[in-house]
Amino acid sequence: MDMFQLLSEDRIKKAYEKGEFEQLPGFGKPMKIEDLSGVPEELRMAYKLLKNAGYSEDECLIRREMMTIEDLMKKCEDPIEKEDLKRKWNEKLLRFNQLMSKRGVQTNSSIFKNYGDKVQSKFKKS
Repeated sequence: MDMFQLLSEDRIKKAYEKGEFEQLPGFGKPMKIEDLSGVPEELRMAYKLLKNAGYSEDECLIRREMMTIEDLMKKCEDPIEKEDLKRKWNEKLLRFNQLMSKRGVQTNSSIFKNYGDKVQSKFKKS
């Protein structure tokens, strides 16, 4: 054992003896074990870290779809198709912002603000 491991073990032992772990949430309750059989073994740690930080698979999927739509819009030359792509991108953006608001994260991106301004200006015109 190296010195840091010995120091860590010693501090953990002292904290346990002082009862510092007894006030932790979930103390004395069985651990919830998640089924990660659908996640490849080499990605499980990253998956758990992202999940514990509040990121969801839906959020990643929507971001990926938005990036794909953005790439298509850059390369699109047909104005009708480009408008359809913009509409799809805006739908994805709204869905993404809904997911973020459920998580309690505010989306103050300039993109969303710009979109909100456009929507408001259309309502003012009519």
